[in-house]
Amino acid sequence: MKITVLGSGLVGQDIIKDLAKDDKYNLTAVDLDKNHLNAIQSLPSVTCVQADLKDAVRLHSLIQDCDLVISAVPGFMGFQTLKEIIKSGRSVVDIAFFGEDPFLLDTLARSKDVTAVVDCGVAPGLCNIVVGYVETRLDFIDRYVCYVGGLPKVRKWPYEYKAVFSPKDVLEEYTRPARFVEFGHQVVKPALTDIELLDFPRVGTLEAFNTDGLRSLIKTMKIPFMKEKTLRYPGHAELMRVFRESGFFSPESIKIEGNEIIPLAFTSKLIFDQWALKEGEQDFTVMQVIIEGKKGKHRLRYVFDLYDEYDPETGATSMARTTGYTCTIAARQVLDGLFSQKGICPPEFIGRTKGCYENMMSELKKRNIHLTETVVEMED
Repeated sequence: MKITVLGSGLVGQDIIKDLAKDDKYNLTAVDLDKNHLNAIQSLPSVTCVQADLKDAVRLHSLIQDCDLVISAVPGFMGFQTLKEIIKSGRSVVDIAFFGEDPFLLDTLARSKDVTAVVDCGVAPGLCNIVVGYVETRLDFIDRYVCYVGGLPKVRKWPYEYKAVFSPKDVLEEYTRPARFVEFGHQVVKPALTDIELLDFPRVGTLEAFNTDGLRSLIKTMKIPFMKEKTLRYPGHAELMRVFRESGFFSPESIKIEGNEIIPLAFTSKLIFDQWALKEGEQDFTVMQVIIEGKKGKHRLRYVFDLYDEYDPETGATSMARTTGYTCTIAARQVLDGLFSQKGICPPEFIGRTKGCYENMMSELKKRNIHLTETVVEMED
């Protein structure tokens, strides 16, 4: 089977490495950055191609004969890339996390008989699979909460944060309005608001704040109370709010001494080196998903906890592991026919599909990623 992976950055590289362990796949890795490709060019059954993926003609030529495409491009080019993949009639698993509504491409995907799994990382992604699975276990769900974040194990001033994917995408999370659901109605608030402090085993106290993490769940789940919050070390949100309100995250160009610059691009350039994990630095991912609902006369609370760390043996960051392996397992499910729904398919559709959740958990455990499940009965 032929798989083409578009984007070979921090997460894309671990996606390729995981798939390359299976000798039944012939992989093509595509990236504009030669340094990204150099890191994986020695892998067996991997062909590296340097190409500009914004070139639609070139993109179509690269994917025309593959069985599946994985899109790991930066968010700013994710929607258009997905559209071109679907137009080519290729099924796809996507982790680009773009701001546009993927369901705008649903009619096109169905007309092309394409399976397009979108938002298939850790969050969104694994948390969606969890709620899709729990939906099949309960008569109804009335509350969904997800707390999630990826952080460096060692806190360093001034940011106490490291980005293991595009810093521009992180900064856009801090500017995009956060949508959540209260009493069955969508509510919109600015990102970085409603800060609360939470304690987690092995981690300690983190702050949680609003970001636009629910995404497809707002459309696909009829749950009256839903929210997702991002986790960081305390103080990070306030610092990012100062940057945002000062204009450093603006995508609109400004003129300085006769030169046009985009503040967001400028800030990303300055921050990238400071936010990049240096060799030997370790990160961790923490996620807690809380789902409440009823089964018959019983009110139940499901709590799913994830804690994962950098893998020193492979050099894989925790965020690349939890995001990338969720993606590769879903890709295998599509290729093996375990998941075959057509159209735009957010990960909760995988969770609803018989056998997919169990397969996902089993395969994650093989990669030493453990999601613990606790179910307790509550007073009604």
